[in-house]
Amino acid sequence: MNKPDIREELSKRILILDGAMGTMIQRYKLEENDFRNEALANHSKPLKGNNDLLSITRPDIIKAIHLKYLEAGADIIETNTFSGTTIAQEDYACEHLVHDINYQSAIIAKEAADEMTAKNPAKPRYVAGSMGPTNKTASISPDINDPGKRSTSFDELRIAFKDQARSLIEGGVDLLLLETIIDTLNAKAALFGIQELFDEGLREVPIMVSGTITDASGRTLSGQTTEAFLISVQHMDLLSIGLNCALGASAMRPYLQILDQKAPFFVHVYPNAGLPNEFGQYDESPEYMGEQVEDFLQEGLINILGGCCGTTPEHIKVMAELASKYSPRSTVDGPQSEAI
Repeated sequence: MNKPDIREELSKRILILDGAMGTMIQRYKLEENDFRNEALANHSKPLKGNNDLLSITRPDIIKAIHLKYLEAGADIIETNTFSGTTIAQEDYACEHLVHDINYQSAIIAKEAADEMTAKNPAKPRYVAGSMGPTNKTASISPDINDPGKRSTSFDELRIAFKDQARSLIEGGVDLLLLETIIDTLNAKAALFGIQELFDEGLREVPIMVSGTITDASGRTLSGQTTEAFLISVQHMDLLSIGLNCALGASAMRPYLQILDQKAPFFVHVYPNAGLPNEFGQYDESPEYMGEQVEDFLQEGLINILGGCCGTTPEHIKVMAELASKYSPRSTVDGPQSEAI
């Protein structure tokens, strides 16, 4: 389906990213059988919890979740591929399914986005290929007694991310989203692999890069400040750079202000619904979270707004309604703060 370049839409309005896939999947109370099909009937390891597999075994659920977010007002939906690399799928012995996971996830999301775009062409919907950080890092030792030890290498990450990106692009995504970056070296490996794909002639798509500030020190897990994170990846011509996960919305404000001041790209944010409680649940209501993110809108800090862990279509609906009242951050003339 023909849609305007997403940059055109970003120049006109704040776009809304969807909320948490995992939070919505939990509502379905799935069991082991939901993560298996005929080909996986005798798989040697338990598969429950490998949510990316549901794009193969329960595509109906994944598409239904996409549609709920689109109906709530999301302009961009993420594929169900946060753990869609050979590295992350190794825990489930599902490395051989990585192409199918990413390709099928892209197709499902594209179907949902195209259906909603057809209903209202004035509000085109886009699909972002979700590329999570993997469960290994290139900069941090997994053994406190051996600081030089690494559980993976730059080349292993480059190949894994390259394979994932290829399958997502072949499946039809409109852009790629490297997200929840706790180790920028992992992200640089991904960007290197993606650039190789483009150099080899694969269809080029815009790239979003999203870091995660892990605590009140304002640094990523690998120790970078927000500005250092930006400098580390700005050699690429990115669509947007921003922050997601970890801290609640209110705690992200000073780091978004840094990106607003320094970033030559569009800026995005999609925070958790607060910090998890003692039961691992997220307590911030849509209304309370809306109050937090409206500060970003009033200051003109962002171009893309969405939700991470604990957020639902209800949260996204509130954000979409709020965002419609404000102008997007300007990457040329500085921040804007006037309500429309």
